[in-house]
Amino acid sequence: MAPPHPALECRLPKDWAVSTVDEIKSPEKHSCVAGPFGSSISSKYFTESGVPVIRGGNLTGGTSGFVDDGFVFVSPEQAEQYKAQTVVPDDLVFTCWGTIGQVGIIPRTAKFPKYVISNKQLKLRVDPTRMIPRFAYFHFSSPFMVKHIQNRAIGAAVPGINLGILKALPVVVPPLETQRRIAGILSAYDDLIEVNQRRIAILEEMARRLFEEWFVHFRYPGSEDVDQGLPDPWETGALSTLCAYINRGIAPAYVDEGGTPVINQKCIRNKRLDLNLARFQSKSPPADKLIQCGDVLINSTGVGTLGRVAQVFEVPEGATVDTHVTIARPAPGVDHTFFGALLLSLESDFERMGEGSTGQTELGRARIGGQTVLVPPTDLMARYGQIVTPMRSLSHTLQRANARLRAARDLLLPKLISGEIDVSAAPAPNDVARDAA
Repeated sequence: MAPPHPALECRLPKDWAVSTVDEIKSPEKHSCVAGPFGSSISSKYFTESGVPVIRGGNLTGGTSGFVDDGFVFVSPEQAEQYKAQTVVPDDLVFTCWGTIGQVGIIPRTAKFPKYVISNKQLKLRVDPTRMIPRFAYFHFSSPFMVKHIQNRAIGAAVPGINLGILKALPVVVPPLETQRRIAGILSAYDDLIEVNQRRIAILEEMARRLFEEWFVHFRYPGSEDVDQGLPDPWETGALSTLCAYINRGIAPAYVDEGGTPVINQKCIRNKRLDLNLARFQSKSPPADKLIQCGDVLINSTGVGTLGRVAQVFEVPEGATVDTHVTIARPAPGVDHTFFGALLLSLESDFERMGEGSTGQTELGRARIGGQTVLVPPTDLMARYGQIVTPMRSLSHTLQRANARLRAARDLLLPKLISGEIDVSAAPAPNDVARDAA
């Protein structure tokens, strides 16, 4: 008798069933196995090329469920020792130690014909006569199922699941055609998110390359008439000359309900600001510490996140930053888009500028403001802004659309998988994206 499914708050449709992983795995040998024993796949076997080894960084959940990059490799001969742990398109991979709840699916468009899982992962190949692989992926990557898996972890210091726990996990099994339609609906959301992400990457690359072309290589409009050397009236100066304000944020009084947003270092990643990771606090910040559109935020404490940069495009009312984040605000007359691009180009410099002992490294405002930069004429800054600001605006619109798409998908997923919502009633992802624009 299969255990109750964690998502079920209503009666299943009459032609649906609840099963277990052990019952829906493929009948072939090695369809549900643990990774190789640790010492048999250690770094001494890694090579420059060959068969890629999947590690934790290749499993993210979310849209694709698999990052097809950043691998270590083993030779084809060594990979023969891991036949049982070899995965191919449509196979599922679970993290079994560390970040429990991560699951990925090898896409049919994968770069390699086969992969090997690491010693911290589990493999599952489903029986295609009982379950559509993509449906299985959505089932196991859903928030309620991730929580269900995490609640069954063993170990204290490093949580984990074993093969027995995986095989006992409950699985809702609709008819195959229903599975296919559910997977199609959810994949449409993920496909649109992926398209938007590619568009965002292209827009950001265009803005970065134009900045380098104009302000690093000096190939800006009219530069063909300029002699060698620093163009006139360009000058070298401190970053502070372009800033109206450089300072840290407040020491927040956090609250569980109400309050105003306070941005922390977790919110600043991949040159973007994620306001969903902000916390809330009850203090009234000084007016100059309220973030403004065009401000650039710089992580300024600790190792690992120090120096990360993101520009503010959307300002929640009353939002500020905590004491681990520095606000750099452009001076009057300095184009906001140019200012953001300049500080984003300095991210690697900021990362190296920290002072202090390990774990207590600080990036002070004096070091930020004292960073030497090339200062172009304001009309060239403005011209860059005229070209790039629409790109930045579109990129932000696409990011906002993706946030709405993810939220809608995550809300829809458990309702589809439990049968609470019929597939014919699911909202189309294009409608959700259009509402977010």
